[in-house]
Amino acid sequence: MTRQVVNVLSLQAELGECPLWSMEEQVLWCVDILAPAIHRFDPKSGELQTFPQAEEVGCIGLREKGGLIAALRSGVWLLDAQGRPERKVADNPGIASQSRFNDGRVDPWGNFWCGSLWEPQDKNGALLCRVDSSLNIEVMARDIKISNGVAFSPDRRWMYHSDTPNEVLWRYPLTSDGEPGPRELFRRFDAKGGLPDGAAVDSEGFYWSAQFDGGRIVRIGPRSAEIVDEIVLPVRWPTMVAFGGKDLKTLYITSSREDRSAEELARYPQSGDILAVEVEVAGVAEPRFIEK
Repeated sequence: MTRQVVNVLSLQAELGECPLWSMEEQVLWCVDILAPAIHRFDPKSGELQTFPQAEEVGCIGLREKGGLIAALRSGVWLLDAQGRPERKVADNPGIASQSRFNDGRVDPWGNFWCGSLWEPQDKNGALLCRVDSSLNIEVMARDIKISNGVAFSPDRRWMYHSDTPNEVLWRYPLTSDGEPGPRELFRRFDAKGGLPDGAAVDSEGFYWSAQFDGGRIVRIGPRSAEIVDEIVLPVRWPTMVAFGGKDLKTLYITSSREDRSAEELARYPQSGDILAVEVEVAGVAEPRFIEK
């Protein structure tokens, strides 16, 4: 199926990531990890607000009490609605000089998940962490090189999690209160078609994965683990997707221009911008982080 991909914001981010749709505000939040900055974009008015950060910001979540929760290199922070730090709630449990936070999101129970990236890339030294409502951080998974693609099925039975350079998508069974069981292999990828980066799950339980260096978004079946649909993009390095709009049928896509040559950027000038495409199946509204 051919769909029209629209450039909705010429952000030119170095490393655009973590698009997050606020149903209450009807705006799109996202980050530029390396700027570093948090952005708030109103598609209706075209207004863009930028909140610079003191260090790399990997991912964010909306808080029930207002403002944001954010995983910065040094640790996890609570921010106000203008992206200003209120307080630090947890240190980075990894080696902060060699690993920064990357992909993450709030789960259906109101916890904040944040994974890291092992910068030397010489071993699986990254972590997947969870911050609960008491503001305690716990390492939930190890043996990762670059944590990405955390997403939760709409029936709350499964959590997905990818490791980009290792070309793998894992799945974890979840208990009724959101505790993950042992991970199982869900799908392996071929780097020729792109590497599994950030993702989101739609209301039918299908997993939409940004294929980094593959120039496309793929929709993966929850039972077959097979690619059932794809969206070809005018950028080579998509990083993550988010469902937005009043009906949650607009798929927003962030992208990267990090470490790209002048020749590559001339070929893909929209790299770092935010794209959007209308899809047939609605997504799921993002939960908010709950604090006691």
